[in-house]
Amino acid sequence: MKQVLFFLFISLNFSGYTQDVAILKYNGGGDWYANPTAIPNLIAFSNKNIKTNISKTPQGVAIGSEDIFNFPLLFMTGHGNVSFSEDDAKNLRNYLISGGFLHISDNYGLDIFIRREMKKVFPDIEFQEISTKHLIYNQTYRFPNGIPKIHEHDKKAAQGFGLFYKGRLIVFYDYQTDLSDGWEDMIIHNNPKRVREKALKMGANIIEYAFKN
Repeated sequence: MKQVLFFLFISLNFSGYTQDVAILKYNGGGDWYANPTAIPNLIAFSNKNIKTNISKTPQGVAIGSEDIFNFPLLFMTGHGNVSFSEDDAKNLRNYLISGGFLHISDNYGLDIFIRREMKKVFPDIEFQEISTKHLIYNQTYRFPNGIPKIHEHDKKAAQGFGLFYKGRLIVFYDYQTDLSDGWEDMIIHNNPKRVREKALKMGANIIEYAFKN
């Protein structure tokens, strides 16, 4: 995956909001538009298998726009530079503490940038590894060993990190696995069917968790 995407999947507790997915557009030169088949494939899988009713075509929304509040879920991935302005960070923070949910998928090389920029959003909150007992791994699909390994980067174990606000998981960050690689059309990465299936099931869990919590 050669681009950086932010899909914010917000589990908004606001009434009147549709359960849809948006791609977060951000500054810094990173390719937020990466992996164009990933989210549509995940949406199709979720609509079929966990009975969501998400629009087939995800929208892109700017991080500084109020439009992010129209979506219950945003997703971010990539390996380029990311830069949040003060207003961007404030808008994202308000979104998340109001019930929003952000999934970040490290495309490779994203780690240094996303950790730096998320400190602008939550200066006093640190990423922590998520327990295998957490609900995000125990939705329709069970992952007793935590996040599955999908794509190899540095021969390191896959990890799922989170930011928690007042006890609620508001950001899920998959690292050293690249879940969204497994969501793309099979021809792109030639991942075996069983690997793609694991990735899609974990992605469906994230959607389910975000929409319900």
